[in-house]
Amino acid sequence: MTSPSRPPSHDRPLLAIILRLAAMVMLSTMFMLMKVASERGVSLPELIFWRQAMSVPMILAWLLATRSVGVLATTRMGSHALRATTGTAGLCCNVGAATLLPLPEATTLGFTSPLFAVLITALILRDKVGKWRWMAVALGFAGVLVIAQPGSAPVAPLGIAAGLGAGVIVAAVSFQIRDLARTEAPIACVFWFAFYGALLTATLLPLYAGPHGRTEWLMLGAIAITGTIAQFLITAALRFGQVATVVVMDYTSLMWATFYGWLIWDSLPPHTTALGAPLIIAAGLIITWRERYLSRRISPTSSMDVGAIEEMDTGVSRETPAGT
Repeated sequence: MTSPSRPPSHDRPLLAIILRLAAMVMLSTMFMLMKVASERGVSLPELIFWRQAMSVPMILAWLLATRSVGVLATTRMGSHALRATTGTAGLCCNVGAATLLPLPEATTLGFTSPLFAVLITALILRDKVGKWRWMAVALGFAGVLVIAQPGSAPVAPLGIAAGLGAGVIVAAVSFQIRDLARTEAPIACVFWFAFYGALLTATLLPLYAGPHGRTEWLMLGAIAITGTIAQFLITAALRFGQVATVVVMDYTSLMWATFYGWLIWDSLPPHTTALGAPLIIAAGLIITWRERYLSRRISPTSSMDVGAIEEMDTGVSRETPAGT
């Protein structure tokens, strides 16, 4: 999501970086809990539903406490519903990747969203894309090939497909958020995403819901709490820092995913992930650097929205600079 324009005196880069780092801890923890809950028998539709449904009262409580419920008023319910439909599909792909793959691999594949956004910009929107961004796309997908190991068995193909699907969908969502952010408050985008996402996944509960013990319900509550806190932290980070400054912090989620993989599953990333992840991260950094160099306005090709951060694990969007 895009933070509104603010006077330079409001910028506090160090605070923004700290808030963004804390958000990555919360998001990584949320995906770890989702993976554990899945292993304990909680279905993917249930995970998505309770993540979204429990967030709605939390956000409402915050807005009531701050006397700002009025920010939810909108004349663009259709746009919010469409964004929630697309975003929920991306969240399903991302959670699917986290449950099917080791966390470091799933997290790394989430970093491909800027690469797909470049492709959307060039092939669908017909905007000019320069050699730097094309080089970054090639570098990033080379990293994907290293991790996926096409033609070999070790990596789950369905998990790879889910991870890349999340990247594609979140790239598309960033363009929807760019449009919504022109008229809607960031917290309103977060609230309506959770509200409509809960309605969509509620339709699947009769088919997939099952009985759970106290531990599973505590996990579901923790998933909702960590995800909602992450959204607030991301919004706050964008209040105090520029997108190009804070979005780089998103790559620390790979460190936390690796830590949780070692702590809970006694598993460390294979050498293919150690080789492929730096290529994908370098590609994202090149895109961010190039666009910051060309324009003060960060385009969707180097950014994600707050709701989509859960769908893939990163950041925020603004209008596309010309002549890239």
